[in-house]
Amino acid sequence: MAIIRRSGSLEARGDPAAAPSRQAFLLLRTVFTVAPIVFGLDKFANVLVDWPGYLAPLINDIVPGTAQQAMYAVGGVEILAGVAVALLPRYGGLLVAAWLAGIIVNLLLIPDYYDIALRDFGLLVGALALSRLAVAHDGRRSR
Repeated sequence: MAIIRRSGSLEARGDPAAAPSRQAFLLLRTVFTVAPIVFGLDKFANVLVDWPGYLAPLINDIVPGTAQQAMYAVGGVEILAGVAVALLPRYGGLLVAAWLAGIIVNLLLIPDYYDIALRDFGLLVGALALSRLAVAHDGRRSR
């Protein structure tokens, strides 16, 4: 009978699900690093879409400045969230999930944007999955 040393990583335990699980972790980590950074940078350029149009009028009335200025702040937060996922995916995934929850609330305040809110809910679930997978696969595990 072999003695297996207890370790948090699936690879260390010889788990046969380690390879697919690791691949899922790397895919999610890559997407949730790159996408927030790219979309965050685009908040400054409005190349992909006219981002101020995605700010609910109710939110626009609350935040200071113009909708475009609000998008500059949003872009900065998104860039930081992407960097957080790259460096600390366990916590960066949670940050992205919380950020997406805020985006969903904003989108639900805009008529006819419910489909985009639903898409972002799927992204939120993916960010939570990344955070959970990071527990098993990130070398900088925290307890």
